[in-house]
Amino acid sequence: MKEWLEAMRLRTLPVSVAGVAAGTGCAVYHHGFSLIPMLICLTFAVVAQIVSNFANEYYDFKNGLDRKGREGFRRGVTEGDISPEAMRNATFGLLAADIALGCSLIWWGGWWLIPVGMAIAVFAIAYSAGPYPLSHHGLGDIAVVIFFGLVPVIFTEYVQTGVFHISSTTLCSAFGVGLLAANVLIVNNYRDCDDDAGVGKRTTVVVFGRKAMSRVYLIDGVAACILFSMAGTHAPQWTAAGWLAIVAWHLLLRQKLVALQGAELNRVLKFTSILLCVASLYLLLMLSLWPEGSFE
Repeated sequence: MKEWLEAMRLRTLPVSVAGVAAGTGCAVYHHGFSLIPMLICLTFAVVAQIVSNFANEYYDFKNGLDRKGREGFRRGVTEGDISPEAMRNATFGLLAADIALGCSLIWWGGWWLIPVGMAIAVFAIAYSAGPYPLSHHGLGDIAVVIFFGLVPVIFTEYVQTGVFHISSTTLCSAFGVGLLAANVLIVNNYRDCDDDAGVGKRTTVVVFGRKAMSRVYLIDGVAACILFSMAGTHAPQWTAAGWLAIVAWHLLLRQKLVALQGAELNRVLKFTSILLCVASLYLLLMLSLWPEGSFE
């Protein structure tokens, strides 16, 4: 069981929670909330991320991109804790179950949600597999902004309200979540840069270098907090203190990012993921307490 929990990469799963939390905040802000589709979105998002993590471990092993004793998360397949066949079966079994769960959202969102679900399923696998794996060609960061920011925020709100609110609140929330989610990937790739470069895996950190991507990490976090503050336009000015506290936390993590190396960076990764979740929950609180039209 321990090896499967490690393969799930529990420390990064708050990333999936964040998108649904922010999307729910947007739904409440626009005077709509529905518990059941929100819970379905939450479960769907977390399972989709686990599927992507499993696929990443299986296909990186299959393509010879992992080695024993690497600095990052323990790779159960590479280390011999989990058989490749078991990981493959778990990946596609969970994917099938998640697709079935996602189909239940048709009740609230309509049949056209099917292509959206298909795109998410393809991303979960294509991140690491296929003829052009996204994570191997410097496209992982962009994909994360889309599938952990824009997609979950916009569609979590939609299935609860039944309306697409392509407003500044929704877009600022979605891009804010996406940027902080990309920071989780940056830390992961920052830690694995030497290993990835050695096997020809061209992440953005391999392509642009650690120094440049540490600056991107800094900019992403500050920009995300600005976007979040812009999303809650009806919140009192004193709530900005919360965003400043989150920025201060982010600056501390950035300092740790450039100062630490190897397995020491796993704690930075964990707390970058937690920071995203905390920021999204704070956004949910702001949007819920001061919804659209609060002062009209």
